[in-house]
Amino acid sequence: MFEKATRCLPLECRVLNSLSLATHPWGGLLRKLMLVIPIASVVTPLLCIAIAVALSPWFNIVSNALSDLGHATRSSAAPIFNFGLSLGGVLIIVTAIVLIARVSRALAIAMWLAGCTLILVAVFDEAYGRLHFWVSAAFFFTLAVALVIYSITTKIFVKRVLALALLAVAIASWALHLCYKTPPGAAIPELISILITIPFYIETALKSLGKLGG
Repeated sequence: MFEKATRCLPLECRVLNSLSLATHPWGGLLRKLMLVIPIASVVTPLLCIAIAVALSPWFNIVSNALSDLGHATRSSAAPIFNFGLSLGGVLIIVTAIVLIARVSRALAIAMWLAGCTLILVAVFDEAYGRLHFWVSAAFFFTLAVALVIYSITTKIFVKRVLALALLAVAIASWALHLCYKTPPGAAIPELISILITIPFYIETALKSLGKLGG
């Protein structure tokens, strides 16, 4: 399962395996588009979260969860917050299928699930109660799984250790929050989990772009 993939998912595989960006007449444009998608998948939700925070003077990063910004009836910034998560989830799914699957099928599946669950976090916002809790938990769990898979599949020892060390930091932050209410809100462990995953996610996408150029 954790072996480096030599094929993508079926439809995209047939398209991309016949496409060399170095020789295709639109290769430069396609490469730029494929570079924009993974970056936009990160920037879009983070930017919308930042805008939602700016529009919500009641929000406190220590005492609130990020999802408080997306509550349909309690947050005026909910449309912006939930739109950002939804679009980010779609772009993560595209990145997983089109790019990451060329490097690691297992990591692509994990990121595909992360994209799907991120969309569900937006669709089933806090107004849905326990359902929102479970889809949120699934999202952060898939991020942890993605880091574990990355640490297994990478050939560079330093990156493997770094991924696992950062994962340990995220787990510790969640343990402090869940067991000791430190901090009382979930926003900080949520942000830690997201931010530690981004560098490895972007690196894998860029690595795939190198393969597409050949």
